[in-house]
Amino acid sequence: MPTLGSWLAEGPFGLAMSSGFFSFFAHTGMLSALLSRGHVPTSVSGSSAGAMVGGAWAAGIAMEDLAATLNGLSRDDFWDPALGAGVLRGKKFDAVLRRILPVTRIEACRVPLAISVFDILRRQTKVLERGDLSDAIRASCAVPGMFHPVVINERTVSASGAEGLISRRPYWDGGIKDRPGIAGARPGRLLFHHIAAHAPWSKPTSSALEIPRRPEMTTLVLEALPRSNPWRLDQGRLALERARAATLRALDEPIAGDIVRVIV
Repeated sequence: MPTLGSWLAEGPFGLAMSSGFFSFFAHTGMLSALLSRGHVPTSVSGSSAGAMVGGAWAAGIAMEDLAATLNGLSRDDFWDPALGAGVLRGKKFDAVLRRILPVTRIEACRVPLAISVFDILRRQTKVLERGDLSDAIRASCAVPGMFHPVVINERTVSASGAEGLISRRPYWDGGIKDRPGIAGARPGRLLFHHIAAHAPWSKPTSSALEIPRRPEMTTLVLEALPRSNPWRLDQGRLALERARAATLRALDEPIAGDIVRVIV
């Protein structure tokens, strides 16, 4: 059986990263380990925490810089309570994203990027591959009850290239209907980083935690990572370091049934 590292080295691959409450720490550690070994994705897709990390890297942020930003994060940096359909407005989160992202548009990213969001009015997943990058990431991370919905202007482009406003649509967390973040993944070889732990409000037996199957996909599962939340950001910093170390070990592990599991 090939190891995860040898499988990745066989040819181009896309990367998909799942939703998971405050799991952007774990995704950052995982991706930094891949890149340190020369395994560079040719496309990225994701939901929620996966959309945040995938979007940041696709936009041009070095993983060392993203790790430094996350490790320096405090609750005050994103905590802005306000009346509405959720506790937080999300404006502070938006300000953080606009400060750190090198590009403003999804289509300006260095690799193709697909971000899953939940269309509240249609009650279905929508994949964003164009438009404002900060808005898309924030929408994909807008956990219901925690954040207000993110309203995004939808535009069409005519044959002459003129843009016209269609509507303003509200979106919530992409993990609502696409927890794996693979709805927008391109066909072909795909590495999927699955966050195994469930969110505080979901059941441990939820079907959303099941690992999806699709052709040419290999799944990486890092078991027993520390869980972070707005009041335990120190656990997120620990998760980042442990995810990085565990991924480096995983690269030398054999793939069994299209899955590589490593206990942190």
